[in-house]
Amino acid sequence: MTHMWHQTNFRVPYKDTDRMGVVHHGNYITWFENARTECMRHYGLTYSKMERLGFLLPVLDVNVTYKKSAWYDDCVAVFTRVASYSPVRLEFTYEARKVTEEEFMQNDEAQTAEPFGELLAKGTTMHMWVNQEWKPVRMDKAAPDVYGILQNIEER
Repeated sequence: MTHMWHQTNFRVPYKDTDRMGVVHHGNYITWFENARTECMRHYGLTYSKMERLGFLLPVLDVNVTYKKSAWYDDCVAVFTRVASYSPVRLEFTYEARKVTEEEFMQNDEAQTAEPFGELLAKGTTMHMWVNQEWKPVRMDKAAPDVYGILQNIEER
């Protein structure tokens, strides 16, 4: 896929740091989740809408590779995009990057062809569409309009 990355900006909150003053490694997964939620919202696939339609999207796998530490009050952008999808699964890829104050102020909730800034961590999450009984669902059959949105993302 060659579609755009979605960008979600925030400043590192004090609560996300550990005794050493750096962001605790577990917080990157929360950052990825927040960025994924905003990316999906951007394309009209809010979690609340999916749940109203009777679908859930649990995480099957999380992978994070850490490159550099982030510190309290750093400006961070998490770049997110759909890495792959099928009627049953959906995979996202992420890059958390430290950005300058100027980049932070100019590019909140933007789309970009390539992530920029200093790479802090990168990762992926794999999800599976399930119904309210936690049984796998083929979205191309159960919700063709939702599946169509995923297909349209690929074209962007």
